[in-house]
Amino acid sequence: MDSNFDFLKDTDEKLYDIITVAERLYRGEFFDQCIAQTRRFGEHICRNVLGENRTSEITFDEMLATLKDKSKGEEQEKEFLDDLYFLKQQGNNSVHSAQIQQDGITALECLQRAFEASINYAVYNRNANTAILKLAYDTELLVTGQESPKNLSQKYLEAQEKAISESTIKTTKTKPKSKPKKKAQVTSMKSQPRVTGISPFWIIVGISMVVACAAMIFLAL
Repeated sequence: MDSNFDFLKDTDEKLYDIITVAERLYRGEFFDQCIAQTRRFGEHICRNVLGENRTSEITFDEMLATLKDKSKGEEQEKEFLDDLYFLKQQGNNSVHSAQIQQDGITALECLQRAFEASINYAVYNRNANTAILKLAYDTELLVTGQESPKNLSQKYLEAQEKAISESTIKTTKTKPKSKPKKKAQVTSMKSQPRVTGISPFWIIVGISMVVACAAMIFLAL
């Protein structure tokens, strides 16, 4: 079964054996034990880097303090120390915790930090080929033991395209359907022809008034 740490086989076989145990523990979901094993890995790297400069330092913390004092402040040294401090802290938390945490996310980060620290160690302490600086931690290889044919950027682009596609489909499904337009009601009304001239009613009224007036004049005579 392949490992993310295969480049350590020829550089430091003992370190390789320690960290591949951590990977197997992760696959078995023994996350606390995996975290503790990565701490052990970090402590051995720290001891190896100190080498002859190590004097009375016994604990991981003491060795880290000495290593930090001897650091020249270069960027790779800062990253290396930061990774080792992380492994030490998380390992201590896991070992001394009263309850089993089974924190898979932290265990994975510990493996990734151990990976970065081991690359720095191999290149800057053991003069390994600088080509390994381009390596990226492969979580698929960790879980399945088989190297992914796609690199990290390809996986990211595919995941992004998938997210956009799913979002588009979801928006289409939830889009409210447009209501059909109501047809305008058409009411047909036949217009009646307008009546022109004098109504017979008013003719009768007019005649009656004339007769009445004539009668009044006649009586007055």
